[in-house]
Amino acid sequence: MVVLEEAVMEIIVNAGQSRSLCFEALHAARQGNFDEAKNLLREADGYSRQAHRMQTKLIEQDAGEAKQPMTLIMVHAQDHLMNSLLARELCEEILHLYQR
Repeated sequence: MVVLEEAVMEIIVNAGQSRSLCFEALHAARQGNFDEAKNLLREADGYSRQAHRMQTKLIEQDAGEAKQPMTLIMVHAQDHLMNSLLARELCEEILHLYQR
């Protein structure tokens, strides 16, 4: 069984790292370093996968039966994850624009 506090922190940390790497990729692309930008996005994907895996474990534990308490920190973790996923998608689109 996953400990809620540890799971939440893992989601926040990994999603935050993913988001930071996405913006580093944008900076690299703005400088014309497209290979570095793509590498940074791939690295961001790894952190995103880790956060998503933990989210999936929590969902499986909950099984749609409200077994997990909904806390402000849990909402905060979900917010971090969703923002990092959105940042990833937008950064990739902007990278394509820079390449043009």
